[in-house]
Amino acid sequence: MKDKKDKIVKQLKAFLGERKAVVGISGGIDSAVVAALCSEAVGHENVAGLSLPYGTQDCTDADTLAKQLGINYSTFNIKPAVDSIYTFRHSDFEKKVRGNVMARMRMVVLYSFSNEFNGIVVGTTNRSEAEIGYYTKYGDGAVDVEPIASLWKREVYEMGKLLNIPESIMTKAPSADLWEGQTDEGEFCFTYDDIEKYFTEASSLSEATAKKIDTLIKCNEHKKHLPPAFKT
Repeated sequence: MKDKKDKIVKQLKAFLGERKAVVGISGGIDSAVVAALCSEAVGHENVAGLSLPYGTQDCTDADTLAKQLGINYSTFNIKPAVDSIYTFRHSDFEKKVRGNVMARMRMVVLYSFSNEFNGIVVGTTNRSEAEIGYYTKYGDGAVDVEPIASLWKREVYEMGKLLNIPESIMTKAPSADLWEGQTDEGEFCFTYDDIEKYFTEASSLSEATAKKIDTLIKCNEHKKHLPPAFKT
């Protein structure tokens, strides 16, 4: 894992150059690992971490990580901006629709900050999520670089141990915090280990689980491509 870490750090350093790394700090393992890798690549003083809660979402783990890494850190509550969209729609947004709005609003804030401070928005999508399209189109999928997109979720945790990520982050259930009680594995109804097995040892999966993963991949295929441009 150290070899992989060193390769990612080297590539990040070359890609970022003199620009700052801008990372959305959710308090989860993926963003924690990315922020730590960026700190090694360009120095903690050149990393800007933004915590972007909706309403009363807990930012304790994000705060703890930022202090440990010594990065520049700010909190911006997206609730007023997200809720303002409801004024021309029905008031009771279906939770997944609102979750997509939240993800896209977070990216609006990250890019606004990046533009102001000559930064690069660094993504936090791992390989397990990338393979099945588990991210919001034009939300957390809209970034300038994806440093951990070659790492399975299992490897992200291994990287977290190597980078001394706080234990509270290492042990919490992965979640995009898009609604109360939401977890990644609860939402897609199989585990991160199942995703890795689907691509590396599919025969070890039940037929039902493999079908669920296959269906999600096909449903999300459009996220992996630029919009088609018609020719006349």
